[in-house]
Amino acid sequence: QVQLVESGGGLVQAGGSLRLSCAASGLTFSNYVMGWFRQAPGKEREFAAAISMSGAFTYYADSVKGRFTISRDNAKNTVYLQMNSLKPEDTAVYSCAARAGAANPGSTHPYDYWGQGTQVTVSS
Repeated sequence: QVQLVESGGGLVQAGGSLRLSCAASGLTFSNYVMGWFRQAPGKEREFAAAISMSGAFTYYADSVKGRFTISRDNAKNTVYLQMNSLKPEDTAVYSCAARAGAANPGSTHPYDYWGQGTQVTVSS
């Protein structure tokens, strides 16, 4: 079955950096658009970033643009989220997701598979 497993979360001070990883198995990774989402306590899940199947195209939420970078390594079946200049409002559970439809990473087409998430906490 399809599994998406996130890692790399933790506690960091404001202004610091973290790199999240999401390892995929059970699917043909290069055939899927990959996305990162986050959910803060008491809030709805929100989109953060997405990357096209080849990795050539990316799309970001305004709240993370210029600070976060999404990338992927199709040989390793892994997608990454480099997070710089972190703010306390970035505190959330970060989850990766995969979808086979809608190749444009900016599309709102639903995702097919989701990981369990990794906690990111940014202290002030």
